[in-house]
Amino acid sequence: MTQGIAFNRMADRLRDLGVPTKYGGGALRAQGICHGASGNGTGAVAIRRGTNGSLVVWCHACEDNRGFLDAIGWTLADLNDEPTTEQHDRPADDLWVPCGKHGHKRVAQYVYRNERGGVVHGVTRCDHKCFAQWRPDPSTKSGRRWSLNDQDGNRLVRLVPYRLPELLAAKEADRVVWVCEGEKDAHALVDHGLTATCNAAGAGKWTAEHARFLEGADVTICADRDEPGRRHAEQVVSTLRGVARSVYVVQARTGKDAYDHFAAGHTDSEFLQVWAPVPYPGDPAVKA
Repeated sequence: MTQGIAFNRMADRLRDLGVPTKYGGGALRAQGICHGASGNGTGAVAIRRGTNGSLVVWCHACEDNRGFLDAIGWTLADLNDEPTTEQHDRPADDLWVPCGKHGHKRVAQYVYRNERGGVVHGVTRCDHKCFAQWRPDPSTKSGRRWSLNDQDGNRLVRLVPYRLPELLAAKEADRVVWVCEGEKDAHALVDHGLTATCNAAGAGKWTAEHARFLEGADVTICADRDEPGRRHAEQVVSTLRGVARSVYVVQARTGKDAYDHFAAGHTDSEFLQVWAPVPYPGDPAVKA
């Protein structure tokens, strides 16, 4: 039987990841890496061709496909013969925000993507500085759900740093990656030719799961000039020790954050270095 493009792409993806598979009973059966399965078992996840030209994926242990897709870096859109990664970036009611009932209006949207550029979740910001997070959901008219958790509070999407594909490309090119407190600051850094990332939901939400993407990287943390900013920088540093090749912490020369720094006319070389917790090996500017 001739299989479709998505089916072959799935088989190639699993092969590249070293996931054991076998074909039988009309389905490609794979190891359930989404729930920590080990060994050579291949019966946990079944992958079949659907009647509408897309793949049907089912993990018998997780009883859905979300965890498996997350584990291999795919989204629901990737299950189609012709990937539609951008399908739900800007749905019909893209300007709608939950706080709109109070007269608030959306002023920015930040899309968090996986390693392949697929949409993991998004963050919207309104003119009253409300932030709301959403996840893709093709079953809804808008293509999104305004919650990252299920009814029991369990997270339904991966934790990924902002601008992950760009972060990985910078690592590959041996460029410094900047970590800041929010998306607005990240874009201020990007607008000045730097590679920048952050976590969703602001200070205190950075985790070791975010940090693992920075393994072996040279990192500069731009800390906000306030107590939450200091604590956030310390938290990021703690997750990067033994992970990143080097870690420096800087602050804006003027104002509170990276956005204020550049708005005041300063350049990227004029940030104030305040801490070198993991200096670059052999850095002559740092005393042993």
